[in-house]
Amino acid sequence: MSPRKAVDVELSKVRILDTARSLFVKEGYRNVSMRKIAKELDYTHGAIYYHFKNKAELFYALVKEDFSLLDGELNRVMAQDLENSEKLKQILLSFIKFGLDNPNHYEIMFLITDEEIKSHTVTEPDHSYERFAQAVYFLCDKRVAAKTIWSLFLSLHGFVAVYCRTGKSYEDARDLAESHVQLLLKAIGQV
Repeated sequence: MSPRKAVDVELSKVRILDTARSLFVKEGYRNVSMRKIAKELDYTHGAIYYHFKNKAELFYALVKEDFSLLDGELNRVMAQDLENSEKLKQILLSFIKFGLDNPNHYEIMFLITDEEIKSHTVTEPDHSYERFAQAVYFLCDKRVAAKTIWSLFLSLHGFVAVYCRTGKSYEDARDLAESHVQLLLKAIGQV
C-alpha cells in the first residue's frame, strides 16, 4: 500500500472522517485504531497521521464538524421570515430531523462516551446548546426559564436517541415528531 494513490482516489480529510465516523459508531471508540481506519480506506496509517496527529484529534474533528452541521440547521431556521412561534416549532423539528436523518453523526455527537475523549468533546456541545438555548429564550420573548429550556432539550434528545436506534428516518417518524413538538410547545406555553 502506498500513502498516496491516484488523484481520483486521493485520501482527503472528508474520506477519513466519513470512514472513521462509520467505524466509531459500528465498533465503538475504543475498538477503532488509526490502523483500522487506514486499512478500511486501503491506505497506510501514516497517511491518516498526515491529516490527524492521533485518534482523539480525529474524533474531535468529527464532533466539531457534526455540531457545525446542527448549528447550521438552527441558523437556517432563524434566518427564515417566520413568526417566532413557527420558528421555535421549526427549530425543535429540525433538531429531531437532523438526529434521525444523520444517526451516525448524532451518535458521535451525543452517545459515544469514553474517558480518553471526554476533554475533547466538551466545547462543541456546550457552544451548540448555548446557541439553542439563546434562540429558544429569544423566540419565547425572554419568558422561559433556563431549567425549562434544558428540559426541552433533554426531551428532544430523548426522542432522537430512542428513534435513531430503530433505523427510522425523520419521514418514518414525522407524525410522532410533530406530535412530540406540539406537546413540548404546549408545556412551555407557546401554543
